[in-house]
Amino acid sequence: MNSLRTKPEIKNELKFQLENISVKEYSNGLKIFYLQKEKLPLIRLNFIVEAGSKFDSLSIPGLARLTSAMIDEGAGGLSSLELSDEFDLLGTDFKISTDNDFIVLSLQSLSENIERSLKLLSLVITKPDFPESEFEREKKKLLVSILQLKDNPEAIADQVFDKVIFQNHYYSFPVSGYFDTVEKITLQDIKKFYTNSFKADKSFIAAAGNLSAEKFYQLIEKYFQNFTSSESTDVLSDKLITADKKVFVYDKPESVQTEIRIGYVSGKRSSKDFFRKHLLNTIFGGQFNSRLNSNLREQNGFTYGVSSQFSYLKDSGYFVISTSVNTDNTFAAVREILKELDNLKDGINSEELNFAKTSLTRKFPLNFETYRQLTSNLSSLAIQNLPIDYFNTYLTNLTSVSIEEVNAEALKLSQADMKIVLVGNRDSFANEFIKNGFELIDVDERGEIL
Repeated sequence: MNSLRTKPEIKNELKFQLENISVKEYSNGLKIFYLQKEKLPLIRLNFIVEAGSKFDSLSIPGLARLTSAMIDEGAGGLSSLELSDEFDLLGTDFKISTDNDFIVLSLQSLSENIERSLKLLSLVITKPDFPESEFEREKKKLLVSILQLKDNPEAIADQVFDKVIFQNHYYSFPVSGYFDTVEKITLQDIKKFYTNSFKADKSFIAAAGNLSAEKFYQLIEKYFQNFTSSESTDVLSDKLITADKKVFVYDKPESVQTEIRIGYVSGKRSSKDFFRKHLLNTIFGGQFNSRLNSNLREQNGFTYGVSSQFSYLKDSGYFVISTSVNTDNTFAAVREILKELDNLKDGINSEELNFAKTSLTRKFPLNFETYRQLTSNLSSLAIQNLPIDYFNTYLTNLTSVSIEEVNAEALKLSQADMKIVLVGNRDSFANEFIKNGFELIDVDERGEIL
């Protein structure tokens, strides 16, 4: 037998412990998750504010994204250029990003420069200037990026999929907003959004570095003790609307590929079935030798790759299968995906489960190699409200899942109300779907039914 085809034997049980995580909460509600790591003279932190696009007014999607673009365009009397120069002189890497739930301000600094870096960060967070002169420039940059998405079938497929599964829920709207909604945003909208959203009790810090926890806590208190708390709490409607079982199509006549998304709203990360779902997905579409990839790539040659995942937002989560195929193979690829989903009702076998457990177990320590990975994992503790010993009990929880528990999840997945989204040349595949009893629903790039 070819030795390369023989799976390696696992001889020793893997043990993993993440030491020195501490948590502190200040009187203004700001919370810190800190991990002391002596390896390098660095501090990396994520300052995370729950001010993502879910707080956009439904009439102006894109507001949180544009606010995050403006917040470092001058602060505490320093211009955007002066702020940028100061960070560069300190050798500090500073970035801002936005998603559905959060605005994240990431900073990596030499330990000897962390105090000055934190002072600059505090100016950005607590004293942004929002200069009129920068507003129109940032707004135009966002509008151009939205126009560029029109030529990206993969981005359109993701946008339509979110709309189809979340309907009018706040997770259905793109973080960048739409061209017409961003056009309407004023500088006053930005200032009002900042005032309502940037609060200490809606924020937390995930950090790792070689300072002692006590020293780091002192610095944070020094520069963020005046960061104010909320006077009231925003309550978002959590209602999800279930759509009918249909195939949603965005027609892109010139396309030679079809982007395929199939999935449904599957529940929050904090649910007790996480490890069962994680193992099931690893077998189904979460790794290279998964059932989906073996079928669509290896057996049929429809695609270079197909994957599935359970994705988790703060207030919800979804399951999605993603791939791109030649337009001529669109129906056949969807048919094979639905067949693999149906096969799940017969369960998985012990060999598949053992391989998935071994693969996930052996890869787990690799998630903690860099400072970026450490702060990202610490962030997930707060975002998903996980216990402080979550990473130290991870392997035990993973390996204790039984085949009966995974098969119960497999049955649920096989019976889930999957939504199908296609972005491609409609004429090239429509007849095959209609002939086989599917109802095609035409949508625009926002996922709105035409």
